[in-house]
Amino acid sequence: MALRSSDGVGEAVGKTRSRRKAGTTQRARKLRQAGNQAEALLWLELKARKLGGYRFTRQFSIGPFFADFACREKWLVVEVDGHQHAGSSYDRRRDDFMRAQGYSILRLWNHDVLKHRTSVCETLLAVLYGRLAENIAVSDLRFVFTPRSLDSISSKTELSS
Repeated sequence: MALRSSDGVGEAVGKTRSRRKAGTTQRARKLRQAGNQAEALLWLELKARKLGGYRFTRQFSIGPFFADFACREKWLVVEVDGHQHAGSSYDRRRDDFMRAQGYSILRLWNHDVLKHRTSVCETLLAVLYGRLAENIAVSDLRFVFTPRSLDSISSKTELSS
């Protein structure tokens, strides 16, 4: 039987090879567990590549912020918010930071996810397929587009012609 002190057994238990800032995983886990019903229902549509074959991550950390959902392949952040977020300066700062990192942001209302999930998924697919390639801001939807490069934009417009 190995001794537990200074014999090298079990000493690296607290160490990790993760590049994440300490505490990030625990914070993301808490956010997932405390998520609201709308987030849980949307996750049922997004997990296991169910929506268009795209992989989504839940409570994905981007700098000091956490995105409700992120599709890293398409550089898309999806936020599901209650009406308390309408016009939030904090959300604008988050969006600005995430856009500076290269992410486009789609903001959806809890109510729409709960009552119109099919339409929400169709909107999400339109974004993923590149059919929304400009900023949109209406009372029930907000999408902030961040182009990846000029070459990718021109090739997308040539394909749609």
